[in-house]
Amino acid sequence: MHIVVPAGGIGAARFLRGLRAAAPDAQVTVIGNTGDDITLFGLRICPDLDTVMYTLGGGINDEQGWGRADEAFVVREELAAYGVGPAWFGLGDRDFATHIVRTQMLSAGYPLSAVTAALCDRWQPGVTLLPMSDDRVETHVVIGDEETGGRRAVHFQEYWVRLHAEPLAHDIVVVGAEDAKPGPGVLEAIARADVVLVPPSNPVVSIGPVLAVPGIREALEATAAPVVGLSPIVAGAPVRGMADKVLAAIGVQASAAAVAVHYGSGLVDGWLVDTSDSDAVPEVTAAGIASRAVPLLMTDLDAAAAMVREALQLAAELAG
Repeated sequence: MHIVVPAGGIGAARFLRGLRAAAPDAQVTVIGNTGDDITLFGLRICPDLDTVMYTLGGGINDEQGWGRADEAFVVREELAAYGVGPAWFGLGDRDFATHIVRTQMLSAGYPLSAVTAALCDRWQPGVTLLPMSDDRVETHVVIGDEETGGRRAVHFQEYWVRLHAEPLAHDIVVVGAEDAKPGPGVLEAIARADVVLVPPSNPVVSIGPVLAVPGIREALEATAAPVVGLSPIVAGAPVRGMADKVLAAIGVQASAAAVAVHYGSGLVDGWLVDTSDSDAVPEVTAAGIASRAVPLLMTDLDAAAAMVREALQLAAELAG
């Protein structure tokens, strides 16, 4: 079985760990979000790609869900001593090594897809990790500008890490997406998929940028494989992160049913909601999407694997 997973964020990485446990014999292709990518300290940083790679490769800091385990911060401290920032984005020494290798390879002319494959050679994540695009795409958030009284756009990392998602988000802009092309192997993976699973990731800044690359959403809508999504909203709130704030920015209510409708029946064929949101099932079904309520809290690996099995069961029923 070939399973395709568009993915971004900590939730997706933990979901993928559950997928490997629930379907160890499946061939899994991950289409990784690169909208979070940013250049800092002269280095190209790819947070979502690295979180998947580290999580599945056994190198993640499990407590925080990002960055490396057993990390030290000597380089960051030395940069601060020189007055070099930004101080709000802290990278550990082990993590710096990954970004140095990536930046060197990119500077030498290798595309991001080839660089990602080379990095994964070390980590052996057990999946094929494909960047959504080799082209530069960055997610920006439009917020108020106190100095001018107008509005300004900041990189998503600044909005989330430095500003803690506190300013009101007026809009989300995926810069460069309209001119980007799907990364090598992305459309081919979707075409040969037996199942597509949309994990409980932030639909706006984790999955949204993937779908914004021309050709990817269209391929997902055209695939004969069942597409099953899992709600990132439980009991009217995101399990973690700021999905409610960025959903509001694009005019979507933070509810399990509203996110399903946002994706649309042309994209998702099935939608799992948490048992606490069982009253959303009729609304999702009325939108032309098969739905059921199951436990959706990834409290541990077993819980994540159970979620995956529920999604695969629904996909099997949809496939007939």
